[in-house]
Amino acid sequence: MQGAGTSRGRGQAPGRMGALGRPWLIRLTYLLTTLELTCLFMQFSILPYLSRRLGLDSVVFGYLQTTFGVLQLLGGPVFGRFADQRGARAALTLSFLASSALYLLLVASCSPALPGAFLLFASRLPGALMHTLPAAQMVITDLSEPEERPAALGRLGLCFGIGLILGSLLGGTLSTAFGIECPAVVAFVANLLGAGLSATCIPASTKRASADTQAAPPGGPQASVFDLKAIARLLLLPGVLRVFLVKVVSGFPSGLFMIMFSIISMDFFRLEAAQAGYLMSFFGILQMVTQGLVIGWLSSRLSEEALLRASVLVFVLVGLGMAMMSNVFHFCLLVPGLVFSLCTLNVVTDSMLTKAVSAADTGTMLGLCASVQPLTRTLGPTLGGLLYRSFGVPIFGHVQAAVNFLLLLIIWRDPTPRKRDKVW
Repeated sequence: MQGAGTSRGRGQAPGRMGALGRPWLIRLTYLLTTLELTCLFMQFSILPYLSRRLGLDSVVFGYLQTTFGVLQLLGGPVFGRFADQRGARAALTLSFLASSALYLLLVASCSPALPGAFLLFASRLPGALMHTLPAAQMVITDLSEPEERPAALGRLGLCFGIGLILGSLLGGTLSTAFGIECPAVVAFVANLLGAGLSATCIPASTKRASADTQAAPPGGPQASVFDLKAIARLLLLPGVLRVFLVKVVSGFPSGLFMIMFSIISMDFFRLEAAQAGYLMSFFGILQMVTQGLVIGWLSSRLSEEALLRASVLVFVLVGLGMAMMSNVFHFCLLVPGLVFSLCTLNVVTDSMLTKAVSAADTGTMLGLCASVQPLTRTLGPTLGGLLYRSFGVPIFGHVQAAVNFLLLLIIWRDPTPRKRDKVW
């Protein structure tokens, strides 16, 4: 790691890493990511109960979730471009400040003296700028060597798993013990702390000096953050559109299933709330192990193209199993394969896409990648509900197997045009 850090440091401006060295900066980035995700899942754990207390029915709650998804979908690419132009410090600080605003509005919506429903919807607006995970991915991408990148990005999945477990646990515990507004208050304070750490400890830029020069040529005009043509231009670079479409299309069927999982767990698996929680904890632990350990081990032995094919192939097999499953035990047997495919697809495509663009555009590319999940959350409830009501649970398996089988044929016949340092 020291050698890699030394080689990475060549070509950087003196003092670019600030007071913290590269290893400590990476650890701080993981810590900030865990902090933000923990707060996010604390919010998710109390949001249904708060909306019910404010008198919102399930339809209005769906509008609330869709609003948040659309804002994140639209804000992702623009935020990524802002991170490329203004640097890691500004991006992370802005994201934490936006999160603080969301939680402050959430706290205000709990007050009986204020218009709670209006403030609850208003709290979704800062979501357009809440992109700590893509900003952290940009930092890790900038500070890691290409051969280390899949493992380094995979460790962010460990942060996601810790945030999922801690956030869900703290949200339920704090709201039960101290009131439904308590988790939002804690999240507000924690995000202010995150903003302070970002502003004081994260360097202004984590990119190489050559990348900064490429992003802003001396004497040239500063490109606009809202330049959509510059954002779309990245998708037209060699190999980028193909990998991006695989990322979107391959994971979309399983995304539909996961969006409908709360209903499926009640209607199809007949699980109680506590049992569904245990199953999600099992899912979270597997995700932590897969992204924190398995992907790093595999990426040191297989090429990214091989891992991409493997994830799509396992999606096909899991889809066939989902089409035939009849109880929760069958699903538990399929969960490891589903988690492996989801985690590998996300990490490998992120790594491939950041390598396909210049170092000055990694933030914009990761912002585009971050828009994939909000896209699924936006379209998923309507499409998933229609499929579930019309054809039942097996349709999700059939769609997943069919879509990924076609993708597997395409990517096997037309591999990504890139140099490989590993073999199949």
